[in-house]
Amino acid sequence: MYVIHALAAVLLLAAAGYLGGSIEGLRTLFGVVLPYAAIVLFLAGLSARVVRWALSPVPFRIPTTCGQQRSLPFLKANRLDNPSSTLGVIGRMGLEILLFRSLFRNTQAEVRPPARLIHSEAKFLWLAALAFHWSFLVIFLRHLRFFLEPVPACVTALHRLDGFFQVGAPVVYLTDAVLVAALAYLLARRLADARVRYFSLASDYFALFLLLGIALSGIWMRYFSKVNIPEIKQLALGLVTLTPAAPAGVGPLFFLHLTLVSALLAWFPFSKLCHMAGVFLSPTRNLANNNRARRHVNPWNYPVKVHTYQEWEEEFRDKIVAAGLPLDRE
Repeated sequence: MYVIHALAAVLLLAAAGYLGGSIEGLRTLFGVVLPYAAIVLFLAGLSARVVRWALSPVPFRIPTTCGQQRSLPFLKANRLDNPSSTLGVIGRMGLEILLFRSLFRNTQAEVRPPARLIHSEAKFLWLAALAFHWSFLVIFLRHLRFFLEPVPACVTALHRLDGFFQVGAPVVYLTDAVLVAALAYLLARRLADARVRYFSLASDYFALFLLLGIALSGIWMRYFSKVNIPEIKQLALGLVTLTPAAPAGVGPLFFLHLTLVSALLAWFPFSKLCHMAGVFLSPTRNLANNNRARRHVNPWNYPVKVHTYQEWEEEFRDKIVAAGLPLDRE
C-alpha cells in the first residue's frame, strides 16, 4: 500500500508539472514561483535543522567504536575505528562520507533451512549506494553549466569526462545509466526483501520514485524529446540573478522535470535525505574517543552538597578504630 501511495504522489506531481507547462497562464507559476518557493523551503528547513542539531548538548564522548582504544604503549590502537585525535576523526569521517566505510563492512543475517543462521556480506547494497551518491553529485555539478556564465573550466572538464563513452549523438553520459541502475536496485531490494519491506515507510518509497522520476525525465529530454537548451539556460540564469522569466519555447516535459526537482528541494529538509548534513554533526562519528586520557564533565551539572570519604571517616573515626578497621588518615 505504501508503494502505491508513494508512486501515486509522484505521478500526481509529474502530471501537475506537465499540465502547468502546457497552459500558458501557469508557466510562470511552475517555472518561477514554484522553484523559488522550493529553494526558500530548502534553505530555511535545512538551516533550522542543522542549527537544532548544532545546539544539541553533547556532554560526553559517545563515538561508536569497534577497535582497540589508545591505552598502553604495547597495545596497538586502531586510529580509524577508535580515533583518539582530531586527525583520526578526520580520517574516519572522510572514509565514511566519501566511501561509506561502515556500509562496506555491513553484514546481513538470514535463517536458511534447516533452521541455520547464516551471516553474509551486503556488498551490493554498498556498491549501489556509492554509485547513486557519486553519480548524483556528478550530475549536480554538470548542471552548473546552466546556472553559470561563463561556464567554469572544471565543469566543462567534468562534462567531457562523464561523456567519454560516446555512442552516437548526443553524447551518452555514464552517470545517467549508473544513477538509474542504482536507484532501480535500491527500489527492487526494498520491494523484494521481506524484512526491509516490513519497516519501509511511504516516505522511503517516495524518495526513490521521486529520484527515479527526475532521472528518467531528464534522460528523456536529453536523448529522446529534444528541448530548447538556450531557453532553459536563460531561465536558470534568471533564477540565479533574481531576474526570472518563464521561457516560452520550452515544452511541458521540462516543467514536469522542474516540478519534480522543486518537490525534492522542498521535501529534502523534512525527510531522511537530510542525513547528508546530519552525518557531519553526529557525535557518534565526529568525536575523538579520549575518555581514558581526559575527564569529561557534564557542563550543566549544578553544585550539590557532597559527603566525601574523608568527612565520613572523621565522623565515624571512633567507631572505625573500635572495630579495628584501617584508616586513611591516622
